[in-house]
Amino acid sequence: NYIIENEVCYLVLCERNYSKRLAYSYLEDIAQEFHSIYGKRVNTVTRPYSYIEFNTYIQKAKKVFSDGRSRRNMNALNYQLQDVQRIMVKNIDDVLQRGTVLSELDTKTQNLSMLSQKYKKDATLLNSKSMYVKAVAGFVALLVFLLYFFIL
Repeated sequence: NYIIENEVCYLVLCERNYSKRLAYSYLEDIAQEFHSIYGKRVNTVTRPYSYIEFNTYIQKAKKVFSDGRSRRNMNALNYQLQDVQRIMVKNIDDVLQRGTVLSELDTKTQNLSMLSQKYKKDATLLNSKSMYVKAVAGFVALLVFLLYFFIL
């Protein structure tokens, strides 16, 4: 089993009957500790075995993770699983909330579209009425003007 994090490959060999989850938990523990101690200095290594002092932490972690039935290992796995479950539930809730917000936004968009079409129709009708009133007013003015000159 192996993982690659921050340009470092972490590898563990174990027996077939050893829990894969524990193996990956071990690797993640090692990777997290290594990154917290050495951080970005990994790219600056110029000689082999530069981090040999990290072997003491590896040996301690190996003792902790070597017994697959130990209560601590199971608690660590359960905690990690619960953490993953919490994250997944939160993500699902976020997606559902986004869906609700998107459906509300879609409804508002449809309402705005209908209102804009109604506004356009009302504006066209108002322009038509305005032109009609202007034409009638012009016709009345012309009629009064003609009657004034022909009758007087």
